[in-house]
Amino acid sequence: MSTELITTELVDLDLADDDRRAAVRSLAERLVTAGRVTDLDRFLTDVEARESQMPTGLEGGIGIPHCRSAAVTTPTLAFGRSTGGIDFGAEDGPAKLIFLIAAPEGGGSDHMTVLAALARRLVRAEFKQTLLEATDPAQVAEYVREEVTP
Repeated sequence: MSTELITTELVDLDLADDDRRAAVRSLAERLVTAGRVTDLDRFLTDVEARESQMPTGLEGGIGIPHCRSAAVTTPTLAFGRSTGGIDFGAEDGPAKLIFLIAAPEGGGSDHMTVLAALARRLVRAEFKQTLLEATDPAQVAEYVREEVTP
């Protein structure tokens, strides 16, 4: 099993769901398949608990659902792209780029480091445009790793 933050299998360039919970579930299922999450229901409950505290939609068409969970085995980032957009609660509308950050419950500040690095990149139009135009999941995984991994 790879310990890379994001791998090809964790990238979905055609996220079909337009519902926030369904989209998160779809990405979370990839985490389970990759051996990064051991209990899908527990993980989804933890993501939803975090989401209920404050929506994770950012301006510019970004959604960053995230949580710490005992069901997570290693810090992980999954990425999904939605053509129609998914409502993550941002004031300017739905998210087309969705990053699901999964951190182990006792993982310290790992997910905050990833979140901060990701937030710094997301203010760059070039970063967002590259992800919007990408056609190859492997290239997306490599690009995100290069940009976000400390």
